[in-house]
Amino acid sequence: MRQGLLVLVLVLAAGSQVQDWYPRESHTLNWSKFSGFWYILATATDAQGFLPARDKRKLGASVIKVNKVGQLRVLLAFSRLKGCQSQEVILRKDGKKPVFRNTCAYAVGLREGREGVKGVKAFHVLSTDYSYGLVYLRLGRAAQNYKNLLLFHRQNVSSFQSLKEFMDACEILGLSKAAVILPKDASCAHTILP
Repeated sequence: MRQGLLVLVLVLAAGSQVQDWYPRESHTLNWSKFSGFWYILATATDAQGFLPARDKRKLGASVIKVNKVGQLRVLLAFSRLKGCQSQEVILRKDGKKPVFRNTCAYAVGLREGREGVKGVKAFHVLSTDYSYGLVYLRLGRAAQNYKNLLLFHRQNVSSFQSLKEFMDACEILGLSKAAVILPKDASCAHTILP
């Protein structure tokens, strides 16, 4: 009973200010070690229609690169309703919190002839040991905001511990019912291999 009450208190406290629920270790994140190619093995979101039907889902992927101090280049590939789609965005480090934000309306993808991810409002690594990462994306446009939790992994399989941490974070963020472990089909993920 106490554990259930604790979870309820955490969810209520997180409520509209999920950004304040960040582990301290992300302040000291080594972005050089975190950079590179990642498989996206699981996702949980409150955005309707983010993923296609079960039989069309595939592993996602991301390539993270530090462009220069305070700037992060994020390339994401996801199996979506219209098939595999990759999008790229440049984010800037927030001066006060350990999060990168989309403070500009531009994206690298626009210069390269692809549509940019203007809907990514914030990118935050909640925890990592550099073989896996728990990433919180805040998505949306204008006044609309959506939560998206991603389980990154260097390999196309996850450990029990990283999967448990993902599910625990889903519960805290109120995304447990929206959590999806993606099938092992990596054909979409491999479209953005460096």
